[in-house]
Amino acid sequence: DAIALVAAEDCVLVQAKDRTICGIVTATDLNDQFRLLAEPFLLVGEIERAVRHILHGKFSVTELEQAKAPGDSRTIAGIADLTLGEYVRLLQGDQRWRKLNLAVDRAEFCSGLDRVRELRNDVMHFNPDGLEPADMEFLREFTEFLRRLRTIGAV
Repeated sequence: DAIALVAAEDCVLVQAKDRTICGIVTATDLNDQFRLLAEPFLLVGEIERAVRHILHGKFSVTELEQAKAPGDSRTIAGIADLTLGEYVRLLQGDQRWRKLNLAVDRAEFCSGLDRVRELRNDVMHFNPDGLEPADMEFLREFTEFLRRLRTIGAV
């Protein structure tokens, strides 16, 4: 209820149980909180889209199917059907990595992508502690790395 008031009035005063004023919540406070909650989702989404772009059209459906875990019966029709972990599994082989024609270290790329996978699981399962500042910085840096790859035409 207070969010609508902050939006309309730019701030609300916080009252303690004894009815004394004990704080203030501003539109900036709400903006900061929204960014803390939304930024990890947005970064992971951008990373996933960038990786799909890099991988799009480079592999046959058979190769994509081989990236699934043994016993996984899902049907894979395209790159969007794979998970981040399956992207890592797909790219671990040198022959498949060469198909991307990226002048980037395969092990480093896969390691970074695997860390994104781990962080994505924390984000999507609403880890109550949120992400550590170092993890957020990693997501920002990996996102920027993928943007630069696209800018220089490497993908």
